[in-house]
Amino acid sequence: MRLLDISYSMPSKNLALDEVMLESAAAGQWGATLRLWESPVSFVVVGSSQRVAEVVDLENCQSDAMPVLRRCSAGGAVMQGPGCLNYALALTYDTVPEVASLHPSYDYILGKVTEALASLGVQAEQVGISDLAVDGMKCSGNSQRRKKNACLHHGTLLYEMDASDMADYLPEPEDRPDYRADRDHESFIRPLGFPGEQLKAALIRVFCKGAHRQEISPEEEEAMLQLAYDKYSQAEWTFRR
Repeated sequence: MRLLDISYSMPSKNLALDEVMLESAAAGQWGATLRLWESPVSFVVVGSSQRVAEVVDLENCQSDAMPVLRRCSAGGAVMQGPGCLNYALALTYDTVPEVASLHPSYDYILGKVTEALASLGVQAEQVGISDLAVDGMKCSGNSQRRKKNACLHHGTLLYEMDASDMADYLPEPEDRPDYRADRDHESFIRPLGFPGEQLKAALIRVFCKGAHRQEISPEEEEAMLQLAYDKYSQAEWTFRR
């Protein structure tokens, strides 16, 4: 598995590189890639099919100059920024047969992440299809974009992010998992409390032990820059719904 540990200061570049990874996998250039990244700036990102006005407090975002972007995978709106470690997996079904269908792919990947957290003494469990929780409080949300021969899995691990900030920019969702009940963001989210580097090391151990960090190819960098400019920086994409 190729290992990337690449974070950009521009949110659009971070989202664009994940999509480029998926396209590289689908084209047969890489069978499996794990990317670890963390944004040094805060921003709101919505799922590919969400309606921005329904899931984001745009007035507060505009007042506070909080960027709002849209990613290419499904799932709900989340805050990104310091204290939120992202892991992105671009996998072909030939290389990793366990991810060839949707629900088994979540079970396989979240099982690996649960194993990584257990190595740090954290007993997390998969709740519903795509969350990880500790003592009933969410520490990880996950989403996917799937193609005919490959998938992109997006996952977050909250380790220091202050959940109280979420209330300023993300209204309480109407579509919520049963285990959340009527809890607000601050009562529902639990930061893991481990340094990001420890979490990275644990993820590397379970997904690609012994792998060395690599750089993206010049072709991938060019594609990332193009996507960041033409798609992820554009209001037409962010506010298409």
